Amino acid sequence: MLIIFIIAIIALIIVVSNIAVVQQSRAYVIERLGAFQTVWGVGLHFKVPFIDRIARRVSLKEQVLDYPPQPVITKDNVTMQIDTVVYFQITDPKLYAYGVEQPMAAMETLTATTLRNIIGDLELDQTLTSRDVVNTKMRAILDEATDPWGIKVNRVELKNILPPQDIQNSMEKQMKAERDRRQAILQAEGQKKSAILIAEGEKESAILRASAEKEAAILKAEAEKQAAILRADGEAQAIMAVQKAMADSLALLNEKAPNDSVLKLKAIEAMQKVADGKATKIIIPSEMQGLVGMASGIVETVKEK
Repeated sequence: MLIIFIIAIIALIIVVSNIAVVQQSRAYVIERLGAFQTVWGVGLHFKVPFIDRIARRVSLKEQVLDYPPQPVITKDNVTMQIDTVVYFQITDPKLYAYGVEQPMAAMETLTATTLRNIIGDLELDQTLTSRDVVNTKMRAILDEATDPWGIKVNRVELKNILPPQDIQNSMEKQMKAERDRRQAILQAEGQKKSAILIAEGEKESAILRASAEKEAAILKAEAEKQAAILRADGEAQAIMAVQKAMADSLALLNEKAPNDSVLKLKAIEAMQKVADGKATKIIIPSEMQGLVGMASGIVETVKEK
């Protein structure tokens, strides 16, 4: 009875130990009597005791390999240190298990040799400015080379590119000189634009000044014209008033039927107005001379009184 119980326990242990649960994003490579049997995916599986074995447990997740800096020589004989990062994924567990011995070490060696071959065809300046080109070429070459190993290379990135120290110093000096040159160009451009703006401002000011002076001259001429018109109107009105007064005076004289003596006196008054104190010569007819003398006497008599 005890032996049966022991045998049952041993059988249970054997059965339990041969039950395997494959987790998500993992795969198990199973061998039977040393030969490939199958690949277990996600789920519960049972292997035949003492016949089947799990040859390799494989992760199907995307993995990252960060390789240390590798010395590489450019086409112009400059030695640089470049470290590479490779993103890959196992797509075929069977090929991964049986395609190559130590796949990770094989990938590291393949990455280093591929990097040396690509950089060896580029000069220093091309290497520093062509990261995308190098990344694309390396990914294509590595993906093709690792396909028989059941590996898919998704991305390759050059993490750091470190030239020798003397070249770094020269590059820094060159960059500083380039920055100084750009700063000088920007400063000159700024001064040029400032001078142009000042000149345009002065030009607009001169145009506005000339326009204002022209408008002022036009307004002044208009004012002078209006003043002249008003003066002419005033003089015309004054002449018309004088003429009207003379006409009224003559009308009154005509109404009173003046005799010859009165007419002569009026003529003398007119001649006095004509002789306004200036150097004017007046010739008086002989028939009016007596009347002029009489008028002068009357005037002097009035002044004495």
